[in-house]
Amino acid sequence: MEQTLPSRAQVLPRVTRVGAPARPLASTPGTPAPALSALGLLTVLLGAALPMVDFFIVNVALPTIDRDLNAGPAVLEMVVAGYGVAYAVLLVLGGRLGDMFGRRNLFLWGLGLFAATSLACGVAPTAWTLVAARVAQGAASALLLPQALATIQAATSGSSRGKALSYYGATAGIASVVGQVLGGVLVSADIAGSGWRSIFLVNVPVAAVALVLALKSVPETRSANPAKIDRAGTVLLAITLITLLLPLTEGRAAGWPLWSWVLLAVFPLAAAAFVAVERRGERTGGNPLLPPSLVRIHSVRSGLLLIVPFCLGFGGFMFVLAVAMQDGLHFGALAAGAALAPLCAAFFAASLLGPRMVARFGRDVVTAGSLIQAVGLVSLAATFHYGWPDLGVLTLAPSMAILGFGQGFVLPVVLRIVLSEVPAAQAGVGSGAMATTQQSSLALGVATLGTLFLTLSSSVGVRDALVWALVAQLAAVAATVALSLRLPRKVV
Repeated sequence: MEQTLPSRAQVLPRVTRVGAPARPLASTPGTPAPALSALGLLTVLLGAALPMVDFFIVNVALPTIDRDLNAGPAVLEMVVAGYGVAYAVLLVLGGRLGDMFGRRNLFLWGLGLFAATSLACGVAPTAWTLVAARVAQGAASALLLPQALATIQAATSGSSRGKALSYYGATAGIASVVGQVLGGVLVSADIAGSGWRSIFLVNVPVAAVALVLALKSVPETRSANPAKIDRAGTVLLAITLITLLLPLTEGRAAGWPLWSWVLLAVFPLAAAAFVAVERRGERTGGNPLLPPSLVRIHSVRSGLLLIVPFCLGFGGFMFVLAVAMQDGLHFGALAAGAALAPLCAAFFAASLLGPRMVARFGRDVVTAGSLIQAVGLVSLAATFHYGWPDLGVLTLAPSMAILGFGQGFVLPVVLRIVLSEVPAAQAGVGSGAMATTQQSSLALGVATLGTLFLTLSSSVGVRDALVWALVAQLAAVAATVALSLRLPRKVV
């Protein structure tokens, strides 16, 4: 029998790091993909939860931050927007860096930087110092989050991958709600007189624990043929997202100055230039930041399209509800967080049922979940309209539970669908693209529904402004229902 010489890829040495065991490259031909243990999966999910929690945890603390730092509306919105914009802008780049330098390596760096920037937020002496620290925290989150998804994609296969992606989707939704619940608890507890600062300081020990666990349990994976950094694409994507998100989040509070309109005018030009550069890069054999061929995959394209209206509505809902309950119903931070507990519990229950339901009913689970979400929104809007202002946590609980149950059938399944057909070698860029779409849509929801609510509340009152914001979210849910019919019929 003729002997076959091993290829160069097969004789590549295993990568070692000081103090860490040698681990094979997940996508190197000829070597088995490293298995992600249960502890490893728990660790990457914990790391992924930290950035998601921090996007929302600040919502219930904004009134306290305003009083303590004399921030004002425009700066308060920057505390939210600075994190969200930096996070969204750098996510795809974070995924590409993981493909190049190792996802475990970047996961560890991301955890360390997230802990450091959280500490900076917690000790910020002024409002603008807090804004700067939040921008840095968003950048650290963009380095951290894509590695979690890409590690799951590269270090699992078959039914294990499907379950792991479902767990990630459940984590994404639950962490978003838990962020506001936890924020309310911490602000109300006022641990050692820390007030709002504890919502950031709590990240430091949690990130430290995740870092220790990652050193022991997360395998190193990377692309066998990592692409170089697409400088033009990176810059154009950053310009595209900044020119859309920054004016929408800051324009109203700043009085819609000239710069906000100039940036909005630049947005479509930057977006068109980004698409053109990425198409040309792939056509000429370059290394586009977001390969158009990736978006042409049916599961990726249809899933990303559905994520936009869902996350837009979800992000706006969480922000508007936090403000309305505190400014309109005069809930304390603890009550405002506790009101979301039924939504969180129902979301978790639905996410546990999701994998079995998807195996049997496919994409119909997403359609049904969207319709249940619509019922919850209508019920919640009616509760606010007819029960205002004599509402409490228990009064809101039924509608919140219906809403969360529907959402739990949508988000985990869609996130699983997006990555189901992405090649392992493109796990980082695929994860980055999905996370960018998710994060940009959340930030866009805060900007659009938040602006609608804050504008109307000064003229028609908080109750009616909240009801109109919920009605606007129903339009996003209708789009979700329609787009669910374009998903793959069966979920791998």
